Amino acid sequence: MHAGDHNAQLAQALLGCSYDELTPVQRSVIDLIATEAPSGLNPQLISDDRTFWQRLADTIAAVGGSWSFIFSFLGVLVAWVTWNALTGSLAFDPYPFIFLNLVMSMIAALQAPVIMMSQNRAAARDRANAEHDYVVNLRAELEIMHLHDKLDALRSDELVKLVTAQAETLDLLKTQMAALAAKG
Repeated sequence: MHAGDHNAQLAQALLGCSYDELTPVQRSVIDLIATEAPSGLNPQLISDDRTFWQRLADTIAAVGGSWSFIFSFLGVLVAWVTWNALTGSLAFDPYPFIFLNLVMSMIAALQAPVIMMSQNRAAARDRANAEHDYVVNLRAELEIMHLHDKLDALRSDELVKLVTAQAETLDLLKTQMAALAAKG
């Protein structure tokens, strides 16, 4: 049987539609079932191909989104305000702390896009993981359905054999009963 015919039959039997009507992901699952090939590597296990800047953005996002950053930044703010409020003429940023406001705005302006870049890559990895999970789950579901069909076919064959054996046994009993009745 040609591989395309087998895939078309599997698609019809398992999903109830033709192979041409399937989405690319569903086709890949049918192809994997037909060839009995593994689903492939988990996307998280693939080597890290991020650029230096992408790794830097991920590191900045990890540090910027941590409690240690919040507490250390809070400590710097308290020290900044305390020094400039209590030192009088030695203050490099006297009240109302305009330079502090500028520094915080620049940090926010730079940190936000870097975190967004990292989140976009994380979302792409999550989508790849979700698609991989979908393929694995769909394949498992279809394989289970395929196994149920095979078990049902085996059970039907066994029932036919059992009924045939029972009929033969009944015929044998009838023959022996007739023989006993003829003797008796």
